[in-house]
Amino acid sequence: MAPLKPVNSYLDSIKTTIFSVMSALAVEHSAVNLGQGFPDDEGPDAMKEKAAAALYDHNNQYPPYAGVAELKQAVARHSERYSGIPVDAATETLVTVGASEALTCAFLGLVNRGDEVILFDPQYDLYAPAATFAGAVIRTVQLDPNDWSVPHAAMEAAFSERTKLVLINSPHNPTGKVFSDEDLAFIAGLCVKHNTYAVCDEVYEHLVFEGSHHRSLRTFPGMADRAVRVGSAGKTFSFTAWKIGWVTGPARLVTAVAKAHQFVTFTVASSLQRAVAYGLDHEVAFYTGLGKMLEGKRAYLERRLKEIGFQVLPAQGTYFLIADFRSLVPVDSTETDTDFSIRLTKEAGVTTIPVSAFYISADPPRTLVRFCFCKTDDKLRQACDALESFFGKRRALQPRRS
Repeated sequence: MAPLKPVNSYLDSIKTTIFSVMSALAVEHSAVNLGQGFPDDEGPDAMKEKAAAALYDHNNQYPPYAGVAELKQAVARHSERYSGIPVDAATETLVTVGASEALTCAFLGLVNRGDEVILFDPQYDLYAPAATFAGAVIRTVQLDPNDWSVPHAAMEAAFSERTKLVLINSPHNPTGKVFSDEDLAFIAGLCVKHNTYAVCDEVYEHLVFEGSHHRSLRTFPGMADRAVRVGSAGKTFSFTAWKIGWVTGPARLVTAVAKAHQFVTFTVASSLQRAVAYGLDHEVAFYTGLGKMLEGKRAYLERRLKEIGFQVLPAQGTYFLIADFRSLVPVDSTETDTDFSIRLTKEAGVTTIPVSAFYISADPPRTLVRFCFCKTDDKLRQACDALESFFGKRRALQPRRS
């Protein structure tokens, strides 16, 4: 008998994600898991009650594929209230199964096979596969790993008449960078010059620290008709299991994304949609207070990591912190960030994520790891104490890099 035909060659080539590998190692070694990006503390109880009541108070058959009216209207109000961008609830909003589906459908709806798309490295690990599913040719621009600034010359060189779309994730996972108005204005100018669309992944829009502000690329001149924005109830309300996301933007582009959505998932759990609609209008204090609460946790983790010997890179938002471990390994060490993360899990009992896992371009940094600090204060203290003990025992045994 002839061998079975191969499955999809691209997907078959993808290995198990580093997130799954590190989480499994954390369980195996009973490590404190600061790798996986979900909060320990959940969102408002009132939203849970609304979701439960909606199961009994409303029809439980297919809701409208673009979303229930309550949530579409709430998303429209939220957009104008916090971003200053008015949208028509009926034609310029779409509800999706989380931001991941929204992003995937944005690529499928806006990109033709052979179109070029620009992605920043490091990047959330969904972007490249989703672009590839759509048949895109990917161009990458590396953020400067010293401060995560945008290299304007490299950005300009990446654009051409073949560029169909650029994806901007701000506030940014994994770095915590909030793109500056200067950088956004520069990118907007290139989009207008080259007639390019933009997908704005803004799921962390409310997770911004004092002294910084989030501004959508869609607010810049020439971008209103060529950009869509993606939001997430999972990040806004710390309900990551609910998988409620949304897309807003000009009707023409939202319609294109919706046409992909109707064949990927078609619709979204209506009871959860109604609970999120309630939350956007009535749980404002929760999501507008997230930034301040998380900033305190980051400050604690940053201070402890610096005392241990890590170099902590700057960030203005999200719940991720990037640290450089070069000073904690021997001068002649060839240990990679993946090796280091695995060793920390096994020997120190603390799990992180190697930052090279967020790169698709060649030659990523190899001495950076990502910590997730949206955890309980006790868990953060436990992790820092374990790292302090582990590196304290090793400090006198070997020379360090400068």
